[in-house]
Parts: sequence; structure tokens; C-alpha cells
Amino acid sequence: MHNDLQILTRHAVEAVRETAAFIRAETGKVTTGQIEEKHLNGLVSYVDRTAEEMLVERLGKLLPEAVFITEEATVENRAGDLQWIIDPLDGTTNFLYGVPHFSVSVGLRAGDHMQIGVVHHVPADECFYAWRDGGAWCNGEAIRTSARSDMRQALVSTGFPYHNFSRAQGWFAALRRFMEQGRGARRFGSAALDLAYVACGRFDVFFEYGLNAWDVAGGALLVHEAGGRVCDFKGGNNFVDGAELLAAAPGVFDAAFEIIEKSFETPLH
Repeated sequence: MHNDLQILTRHAVEAVRETAAFIRAETGKVTTGQIEEKHLNGLVSYVDRTAEEMLVERLGKLLPEAVFITEEATVENRAGDLQWIIDPLDGTTNFLYGVPHFSVSVGLRAGDHMQIGVVHHVPADECFYAWRDGGAWCNGEAIRTSARSDMRQALVSTGFPYHNFSRAQGWFAALRRFMEQGRGARRFGSAALDLAYVACGRFDVFFEYGLNAWDVAGGALLVHEAGGRVCDFKGGNNFVDGAELLAAAPGVFDAAFEIIEKSFETPLH
């Protein structure tokens, strides 16, 4: 299965690279009239939908038995043991506003376990990918999480709540504690890329709530295969479907989890 996964990952990377090239070519071309607001602060354009259709077509040929979970619902989402989980353009607002930080994210899940993860930073042309028990890679080079073991040296990334504010108090409490105890905090606007950056050691910690499966499916496996740790806010494994995720380098994971646990149980007032 290991060799099969490696080969399948290579083909998935090719499909993602092709889609990323399309998105790159469309950058700066979307007009205001071509942008829709799906929900509060949730934007979409023909670029997202076309990119998703491209991925579904290519990946569907690789594994005809697999079903799809997709953000833009260009294909009927169905339950199945083998699932491609796709975000065709993570960081759509960045893309539409000309901020060069957005990505394509693809994950393959079999049962309860992620098998393949691919996250492509479109403007930088960096392709991060991993397969189960095969390590994590970026453009052919092996990547690892950071070796930092002191929270005072940790660079933390997060995502601001933008339409679900139900847990904002806990989020602000966590952010304050990370700012007080860590090196600094960043918010770049693509959860998939935040996870890729944890995997390659640029960030030490990432946390966010209000996430969808397609935001994190690809990146979570990257972190795991790069030597990092990923969990939900209770320390469990419900981070792909559970709408909350903490990912961290192993040396700072325990300290980061303590902050998350404390903040979301008893927010600061």
C-alpha cells in the first residue's frame, strides 16, 4: 500500500499543480461583478468553481471508487469509505484582494485516517505533500516541524473568526495567552497554508475554530508526517470534521495545548 500511496500522491500533486497554474493565470482578472457572497464574509468566484471542477475530473480518474467532499459543491457530496476532500482555493478573499497568500488543498481519507495530503501555495509555487508513513515534502525536499522547545520562541498562527463568533471569547483568551507567552502571532488567511508552514517549521503552533474539513484535511497529514502533533481542543482526534484544530511542533505542543484547554474552558474576562 505504501508504494501505491506514493504513486497516487505523485498523480494527485500533478492534478493540484495543473489547477494551481489555472488559478495563477486568473489572478487579478476577476471583476467585482463576478464575485458572490455565499455567507457573511464568504466569497466565491468562477475561479473557485472551475478549479474545483478541474480537481474533481482529474482525481476522479485516479480513484473512480472515491467520493468527494468539496467546498463549492460542484459535485454531489456523498458518504463513502474513500473520500477526496477538496478546497480548490483556500484564501479566496486574499486571492480576490490581490494578497499573494492562497492555496489549493487536497486530502484523501480512507475510513478514519488521512492517507494523502497536498497543499499548494499558488503565488510562491510551493507544493507541500505527504502520504501516510511516507514523510512530508515540499517541491521534492523532505520537511520537518521546528525543533523549538520553548514557548517563548514559538511563532503562532491562527485564523480570526469571520462568520462564526460563538467561541470568540475563548479564541481571544487563547490569542492573548499566546501573545504573552510566545514570540508573536500571525494571521495570513489560509488554514491549509498555516498547517503547511507548521509542517516545514516556519510556524510552531496553529489553532483555529469554525473550520471545515476541506480547510484542514490536506494540511493535517502534512503536520503529522513532518513529526508534529495535531488534535482537537479536547486533545482528541476529531480535528478534520470537528471544526477545531491545534497543530504544533512536538517541543511546544504540550504548552500550546494547555493554553487552548484553559482558554476555551474558562475564557479570560
